[in-house]
Amino acid sequence: QLQLVESGGGLVQVGGSLRLSCVASGRISEHALGWWRQAPGKEREFVSAISWNAHIINYADSVKGRFTVSRNNARNTVFLQMNSLKPEDTAVYYCYSNRGLSYWGQGTQVTVSS
Repeated sequence: QLQLVESGGGLVQVGGSLRLSCVASGRISEHALGWWRQAPGKEREFVSAISWNAHIINYADSVKGRFTVSRNNARNTVFLQMNSLKPEDTAVYYCYSNRGLSYWGQGTQVTVSS
């Protein structure tokens, strides 16, 4: 079973940046990848997705222009560069991988202080 491990979360001030990484335990070159997040007391919400060849990329309206998703298939890794962070970006961020079956990481906490 594919395992995903996120890293790069932490505490940052408003306007700061973080870069999240998610490494898969196996080959993901043909998988769609992406990120979701869940804030305390809220449902998990979509953040970004990237197709297997990076030709299709989507973002939630709330992060457009601030977040950038990318992938390195040779390293089985997906990234999320987060700039101009806001307090409302505070959440646990989860990466996922999908190719028929979906796999999720354990999450990494991002806290934006004002």
